[in-house]
Amino acid sequence: MHPVTLLPGDLAPEGAPTPSLAGLVLTHTVLDPRTGRRAFRKGQVLIPADAATLADLLATGGPIHAVRLDPGDVLEDPAAQRLATALSGPGVAQRTPVQSRVNIEATRKGLLRVDAEAIFAVNRHPGIGVFTAVDRLPVLPGKVVAGAKIAPVAIPGAVLADIETTLAARPEPVIQVKPFLPHRAGIVVTEGLDERVRDRFEDAVRRKLAWYGSEVLRFAHVPSDPAAVTAAAESLLAEGATLLLSAGGNMMDPLDATLQALPAFDADLVRLGAPAHPGSMFWLGYTASGTPVVNLASCSMYSKSTVADLVLPWIMAGERVDADDLAALGYGGLLDRTTSWRFPPYDAEEADEPDEEG
Repeated sequence: MHPVTLLPGDLAPEGAPTPSLAGLVLTHTVLDPRTGRRAFRKGQVLIPADAATLADLLATGGPIHAVRLDPGDVLEDPAAQRLATALSGPGVAQRTPVQSRVNIEATRKGLLRVDAEAIFAVNRHPGIGVFTAVDRLPVLPGKVVAGAKIAPVAIPGAVLADIETTLAARPEPVIQVKPFLPHRAGIVVTEGLDERVRDRFEDAVRRKLAWYGSEVLRFAHVPSDPAAVTAAAESLLAEGATLLLSAGGNMMDPLDATLQALPAFDADLVRLGAPAHPGSMFWLGYTASGTPVVNLASCSMYSKSTVADLVLPWIMAGERVDADDLAALGYGGLLDRTTSWRFPPYDAEEADEPDEEG
């Protein structure tokens, strides 16, 4: 791109067609000094027919700045659209460009996955800005999960093509929303609950699972005894449970009935405890066949914002959660009301986010 400054007298007052005007792109908004209204927008491509209006504005106002594009340069709006397309995978779609910015929104409920390394690599190119929500965020349809913006009025086409080629070669899409998979959950409860508390607990679990599109197979309220837990778990698995939830118990007690029962129904512990609060009593395991076994600490039974509510979306999206995943929870693991945006919006089914300008 080459800068061009239009000065008073550069254009004939009568606005005769000026071939040199063709292909110029304005680098700022031009206001009519007499009315204060916008006469031309930033990024507008000038044509010879604009000469009369421009001559009039130059006669009454200051200079007008523009650039002349080089062959192959791509204007900001189509460049942002191409960039957004290159970033997008399943479960997302692009909105209409607004001032060189294209928002990317979720088209389904699910787990947002963002390749942070790829975002960093793209943003190292001057003039390009890609900004996203955080990885592994549970999102609703209509939620804006990312934006792609071109800062100048155009970028070299070769730069854009190089980004497109690089992103296409990555094994996974840079931005995608993985759908939640339907599960049949069996819940083993070893904590003695009176009828009122039991009803409240079961209702809370049903509502959470329903938000993911899953259902409760059965609640098994059993004594705090390894043999009873084993029998309940094996029965639920035989009935078709694809997810086991454990409620009650004491993670700090090595003789806890559920922890003692894990080997008996062929399950291994991934991690005991999680580096987050509240919910540090959380633990996770898997059966030999790959069925997740998720412990709900007492505070997780009713709360919507514990470590269990950070991990459940991963499991519900079909991801295998390992010890490193849980260890990484420590960064940002101090959970309070200011981090509510990280948790599943259990009370909503669709996001309502109008496009923003700028």
